[in-house]
Amino acid sequence: MFYNTHMDMFVALADPTRRNILELLANSGELHATAIYQNFPMSPPAVSQHLKVLREAHLVEMEKRAQQHVYRLNPEPLSEFEMWVKHMQQRWEVRFSALDTVLEREKKKGDV
Repeated sequence: MFYNTHMDMFVALADPTRRNILELLANSGELHATAIYQNFPMSPPAVSQHLKVLREAHLVEMEKRAQQHVYRLNPEPLSEFEMWVKHMQQRWEVRFSALDTVLEREKKKGDV
């Protein structure tokens, strides 16, 4: 089930700084850690902790190139998340449609 295997993804996405890092990587393709740090008004170790959470949630991938750490999005879990959101949206649409049907039926009863 999605909940059990991807809970850390929800935790990672809950933080605005981490969402901003994901947006930054989505716009840039890939970035060195230093370039990421420069976009935030916090210390590099604080940003590094956010990057660690994103890595552990498998939302970003990190590659070592010489002395640099290069980060990029991992599109697979984001696609899985998008599919889950669409599935949940469909479930709610079915429920709201059923509720509309019941309410219309009750309204007609009251009109008689």
